[in-house]
Amino acid sequence: MTTTLTRPATTSAGSPAPDQPAPTHALSVRDLHVGDPSTGHDIVRGVSFDLPRGGVVGVVGESGSGKTLTCRAVLGILPEPFAVTGGSVEVVGRDTATLTPREWTGLRGSTIAAVFQDPASYLNPSIPVGRQVAEVLRVKLGLRRRAARERSLELLAAVQLRDPARVWAQYPFELSGGMLQRVLIAAAVAVEPQVLIADEATTALDVTVQAEILDLLAELRASTGLALVVVSHDLAVVAQLCTEVLVMRDGEVVEQGPVSRVLHDPQHDYTRLLVREHEQYGLERFLGTDGGELR
Repeated sequence: MTTTLTRPATTSAGSPAPDQPAPTHALSVRDLHVGDPSTGHDIVRGVSFDLPRGGVVGVVGESGSGKTLTCRAVLGILPEPFAVTGGSVEVVGRDTATLTPREWTGLRGSTIAAVFQDPASYLNPSIPVGRQVAEVLRVKLGLRRRAARERSLELLAAVQLRDPARVWAQYPFELSGGMLQRVLIAAAVAVEPQVLIADEATTALDVTVQAEILDLLAELRASTGLALVVVSHDLAVVAQLCTEVLVMRDGEVVEQGPVSRVLHDPQHDYTRLLVREHEQYGLERFLGTDGGELR
């Protein structure tokens, strides 16, 4: 990393009270159900996992398995008419069901953030990308214009964009997909959140750029203690980056455990099917030959 990221002070919405011990887990999901309250039909049923500080949990499954709804429930951004219909979500020890809209706004970005599949959809096409990163710093940290510009340049360098000053002044249409994803990651980690959800963040990228983004996420985790939730339909992505994995199908977790165990010795028929489908793409190169270690 060319720039050291230091965690700024968090808002009261994102931290426990000074006299309370720090929570063990950055994120804790318990028996989460998501559905349409008007019909009583749940799309996501009974998802549970703990994400320790600095940990990496993968969520895999085909389209429609409930991966993205689970993540949006954790972020508090479920689309209508969906809502959390059961269970609980705790972010650094705070039960999100108790948060006001203002507290949710304070929590997102400063404590928990996300990067999604299509970065161009989350960037304003009429504003230079550097200004958009700087705006996050101005809103969340109250930095003045010059300080926000300097810090945003540091962030663009930290996500390994060449010539950050030039990129800062460019518009989204002038950048490649991989560069846009790096900009979005810079914005997401601008206030040093403790949890980052990467929802299919590398799906639209070619293999080389995908590997670079995964390496970048691993480096950010190592340098800042960032906890990651990596959502993907690609087992190779999960094998490369994660230590724990949830396999989802039809809104439920069908298998869960250490990546090395689940991918080497899958117990559920659906997990076996996923592993077989991915073996032809070289999944084994991300797994140790002894069946217990990840490379």
